[in-house]
Amino acid sequence: MTYSPDRVDVRILSLLQADGRLSNVDLAQQVALSPSPCLRRVRQLEESGFIRAYVALLDPQRVGLGLQAYVSVTLDKRREAAVQAFHHAIQAAPEVISCVALTGEMDYLLQVVAEDLEHFSRFLMDRLLRLEGVANVKSSFVLKSVKETTQLPLTQVLR
Repeated sequence: MTYSPDRVDVRILSLLQADGRLSNVDLAQQVALSPSPCLRRVRQLEESGFIRAYVALLDPQRVGLGLQAYVSVTLDKRREAAVQAFHHAIQAAPEVISCVALTGEMDYLLQVVAEDLEHFSRFLMDRLLRLEGVANVKSSFVLKSVKETTQLPLTQVLR
């Protein structure tokens, strides 16, 4: 049976997206429930896969990863082995914090963090460009972050 969240669940999800460290007592108070039923709802949301994980979001600059780039990658699509090798290499690359497969001119878009241009260059030249099947790579460096959030617009989709 598929779990279907109600308005209270959506409120719980919204509050936890904004502050994953919110105590159950505070969460329950904000959604007008007693702590036990609130905790049951949170556990149901976790078990149903609505909540995948709880994380701490770090400031890349503060931890020494001051360079951020988006790298578009086009692969030689005729070779399935090369595609699988690319997937495996990207999973193993700590500099790649996001990789999505896309339609259009590029096959993949990578979000990459690095200490500096030298670190990025080593990643690009020594690892990414040496992968079999990589046909084309284009990099764009982040100058300024205009909007950055991990919060999904739940009120628009879950009713």
